[in-house]
Amino acid sequence: MNRKGIILAGGSGTRLFPVTMGISKQLLPIFDKPMIFYPISVLMLAGIREIAVITTADDQAQFQRLLGGGEQWGLSFTWIVQQSPDGLAQAYILAEGFLAGAPSAMVLGDNIFYGHGLPEMLARAGEKIDGGTVFGYHVADPERYGVFAYDAAGRVSAIVEKPKKPPSSYAVTGLYFLDGCAPARAHRVTPSARGELEIVSLLEMYLAEGQLEVERMGRGFAWLDTGTHESLLDAGNFVRTLQNRQGMQAGCLEEIAFQQGWIDRAMLAVRAELFSKNNYGRYLLAVLERADQ
Repeated sequence: MNRKGIILAGGSGTRLFPVTMGISKQLLPIFDKPMIFYPISVLMLAGIREIAVITTADDQAQFQRLLGGGEQWGLSFTWIVQQSPDGLAQAYILAEGFLAGAPSAMVLGDNIFYGHGLPEMLARAGEKIDGGTVFGYHVADPERYGVFAYDAAGRVSAIVEKPKKPPSSYAVTGLYFLDGCAPARAHRVTPSARGELEIVSLLEMYLAEGQLEVERMGRGFAWLDTGTHESLLDAGNFVRTLQNRQGMQAGCLEEIAFQQGWIDRAMLAVRAELFSKNNYGRYLLAVLERADQ
């Protein structure tokens, strides 16, 4: 059964007030593209074409205006409303009908992943039918995240949510590859002290049964979450510096779709024309030209 994608783009974005009082956080720009383009690109690099986008009721029309049905990238979007932000594990309950027993890859709508070897890492995770795969990333401030604890043999023994004394510096990133049992397991998660269905509780179910694989993202990877004003600016500067230095786009959905064979030259040309007044459109034209060489 083909793996399906979930993007959790709900929430109220209160940490970014007043910026997000009139617009969803995931629609804010990260340099030259809307934030949500980056998590979509991760799912595309994993070979996923069926994607459920979970939004608030108020924001959904804005997302639909931006993304449409997805056919311009060879994708298919399903739209799901999150009435209230009750924890990350809730996404699997909301998407249960969409998944219909299929394995999934869920990425948080405010997370950016970049690095050489990312498609290969995603492919390895996607090949695992039973159980789940999550990714650890070394951070300077692990107390802000869910953190992996390791035993004497170097195996993950626990996942601790926002610990005052972190057992390691490896944080759980916002990218989760889980099998078709994830919704059923999510139904068994009980609300935490803050009243949310914690993703850590769901992952601990897999871990307790020896069904959770943890891949560490090394120094060659960048993982950015954009939940604060500072990290939002950092992410924009990172993308700008990277693109200007390499002359290559990060999170370019048209380029990925074309390389995957999901859209043809005609569609890529249409998209290039749409953005012809800026560098994004010129980049798409260059992609076309390289394909003709």
